[in-house]
Amino acid sequence: MKHIYIIMLTLFSINLSLAQNVTGVISDASGMPLAGVNILEKGTTNGVVSDFEGNFSIKASGNATLVFSYVGYNTKEVAVNNQTKLKIILEEGVSLSEVLLVGSRSPKRTATDTAVPVDILDVAGIASTTGKVEVNEILQYAAPSFNASKQSGSDGADHIVPASLRGLGPDQTLVLINGKRRHQSSLVNIFGTRGRGNSGTDLNAIPSNAIKRIEVLRDGASAQYGSDAIAGVINIVLKDNTDGFTGGVTYGAYSTAIGDGWEDATGETLYNVEGKNRLDGKNKRFDGETVKIDANYGVALTDKGGYINFTTEFLTRENTLRPGFSWRKGYGSAGVDGFNFMINTSVPVTDNTEVYAFGGRNYRDTNANAFSRDSFSDGDNRSVPSLYPNGFTPRITSNITDVSVSAGVRHKMDDGWNVDFNNTYGKNNFHYYIKGSNNASMKDASPTDFDAGGHYLSQNTTGLDFNKYLDDVAAGLSLAFGFEYRTENFGIFSGEAPSYGLYDNNCVLLTNPATQTVATDSNGDDLPGGSQGFPGYSPANEVDRGRTNYGIYFDTELNISESFMLAAAVRYENYSDFGSTINGKLATRLKITDDLSLRGSISSGFRAPSLAQLYYNLIFNNIVAGTSVPSLLSANNSTVTKAFGIGQLNEEKAFNASIGFTYKTGGFTATIDAYSISVDDRIILTDNFTDQAILGPLNVDAAQFFANGVDTRTTGVDIVLGYDTNIGTDGKLKVALIGNTNNLKIKRINNGNLNEFTFFGPFSQAYLKAAAPDYKFGLNLGYSISKFDANMTLTQFSDVTLQDFQWVDTPATTQAEADALFPVATDVYKASMVVDLSLGYMITEKVKFSLGANNLFNKYPTPQFDGWTDQGGLADSVQMGSDGTYVFGRLNFSL
Repeated sequence: MKHIYIIMLTLFSINLSLAQNVTGVISDASGMPLAGVNILEKGTTNGVVSDFEGNFSIKASGNATLVFSYVGYNTKEVAVNNQTKLKIILEEGVSLSEVLLVGSRSPKRTATDTAVPVDILDVAGIASTTGKVEVNEILQYAAPSFNASKQSGSDGADHIVPASLRGLGPDQTLVLINGKRRHQSSLVNIFGTRGRGNSGTDLNAIPSNAIKRIEVLRDGASAQYGSDAIAGVINIVLKDNTDGFTGGVTYGAYSTAIGDGWEDATGETLYNVEGKNRLDGKNKRFDGETVKIDANYGVALTDKGGYINFTTEFLTRENTLRPGFSWRKGYGSAGVDGFNFMINTSVPVTDNTEVYAFGGRNYRDTNANAFSRDSFSDGDNRSVPSLYPNGFTPRITSNITDVSVSAGVRHKMDDGWNVDFNNTYGKNNFHYYIKGSNNASMKDASPTDFDAGGHYLSQNTTGLDFNKYLDDVAAGLSLAFGFEYRTENFGIFSGEAPSYGLYDNNCVLLTNPATQTVATDSNGDDLPGGSQGFPGYSPANEVDRGRTNYGIYFDTELNISESFMLAAAVRYENYSDFGSTINGKLATRLKITDDLSLRGSISSGFRAPSLAQLYYNLIFNNIVAGTSVPSLLSANNSTVTKAFGIGQLNEEKAFNASIGFTYKTGGFTATIDAYSISVDDRIILTDNFTDQAILGPLNVDAAQFFANGVDTRTTGVDIVLGYDTNIGTDGKLKVALIGNTNNLKIKRINNGNLNEFTFFGPFSQAYLKAAAPDYKFGLNLGYSISKFDANMTLTQFSDVTLQDFQWVDTPATTQAEADALFPVATDVYKASMVVDLSLGYMITEKVKFSLGANNLFNKYPTPQFDGWTDQGGLADSVQMGSDGTYVFGRLNFSL
């Protein structure tokens, strides 16, 4: 045995002596250096990463083969052949072994080579230089037709930001992780928010540091991916690097200075951000302090490949506070304490088989202010005098948990077919806790904190996919088909009795109105029950509903010649609760020259009504000009809904058409695509019905319903222009212009025999249209030289037109009444430009510091304060947000 050890040690020593230092520089086809390229000695775990100037140095044997891989470029293998210096040029394209590109199941497509528009976004690069800490923020400024706006005073929407593509609803964009369907949030947006009546996927539940890149397919894709893909698909590709540990620390805060001009048109004193009028009683120059700590670790598993990549992220952000009314003292963005953890791994079993898995857990403890309640002495009996002699501002807090796990096997068969068998499970749980509140009907015995219950949504998807590329058919044929089976479950769970209950004068829960009477105040008026700010879910609200669906698809692309490609897809879906649907898609791409291509597509689409839209129900307090209005949101299957003549929900049906071109020469690329999206039977949340003959016994003043309420057509143009060039010997300049113009028209309101203004009036129509802003343009400028880099983004947002709560307080029932309301109820927020700036410096090869400001010039929405709106001025969700300048510093490091 001793001799064997000596022989092994000798061989190892010989191998070390044969190893040599191989250096080189890596650039793209235009000669620009590429930083962050992975270099791996094939068959080993020995690897390095290129530096900021594209240089690398690796110890490798003279007969080794080096593998160079980089996002957006074809992987390249180079034999060392005893060379000590290499010059590597990577060609733009996709790595066949690692890239899942949405929009095409062909392994031969690049972002400028597809028949439909696809953006590939370097999320890690954006997050490390801009100070934007969440995925929604990153996409808002990096993708042309993506829009996400923070809410305030909108219950759960304060905690989960609704986001959309091409002006459609949050639930009309499908989200994938590594190509697998992601579960949606259980939250339904029901107040004055973008995406009213919709549920969406919570993108902020995915840590940005876990993301390798995001692929945004801006085209209808129901025929390829199923329900929810009417507007497009967002595919989040997780990191798979094996180059050790990287991390970062970000600190930032918002300036509270908002300048002059924030007067109340009615003469009421506004609650300023400084001094005694501030809700927390503090004089602050900055608020919304944010700390984010993230870490990523990747390691190779075997000498045949395979990896495991871990990401963890901690985020804490305090509330912001901005001017408001006496009944809106707590206006501002929600605070959050969150922790993320994600894993992405792949293990090769044989040369043709790999087992893979990914998933994680996101937890957030959130905190948002509700509308303020005046004191009892001011005539507001929602306040218990002994608890809140000066009134109070309730806080809606929540614990939100997202868990997901996906596992599968990929195998390449002997005949060239690739097989992927996968199962993905995900669940969102949203639990409300109301703090700093009271149940007025309990009087002095009322608690101040309440467990208000919540809701959950789980989804399990099993898929079996096959694909094959045939080089010998014409100029190439891609074939793909597969099967998918999905189960979903939605539920509402009740809170504790004081959160929802109405009590009598003896502080006994009202269970029998025939023998009990509601508690009254000193004036003899009935006292309201439930936790103020957000009444809890009662046992009567509880829901536990599920459904199943299966889908079969066929997807193909035929390269008739090197310049002409045709693609087609068809998908059959069957849902257990509403039936089946068939959808198809045709697309084509024609290369005019090597640099210029034309492309276009037409497709049909659908979106099944979500379980939340079918079964969500709640009695809540709607705030109209500072007054609480008890309201009912009735489940679609309830007798109340039927009594008002609202029909059963059916699927939304869509037709998409797009045409555009791509151009590429040298360092310049351009993609411009025009689109038209028609959606029939679009599901909306109706306005308020007030028939007391039906609502009287329920002790509410108004009721709302989900309905297939409108037919819409959205048209627009997406523009993406980019230019990269070298300046001098070391400088590098990147210029990108992204833009979107958008126009949403309501073709028809499907009100049947119901009054159009009651069913879906101008107030709600304005919110639907505001989710499709007229335009957004962003100019991104980046310059780097040696150890220094600078980045500036100029984003021009269009104006936004909304209707305020006069429509709800004095609802129009005729066109004449509506015409009289428009001049006084219309709020216009003017177009504005927001400038972001960041500066970075490489302190060492492994440490970089960045400093910058988002919204550098402190732009705010145009003041629109008047006594009729709860969403006016700073208190509305417009594209730029209403928190002002955010100053940040970030330290990136690697080990």
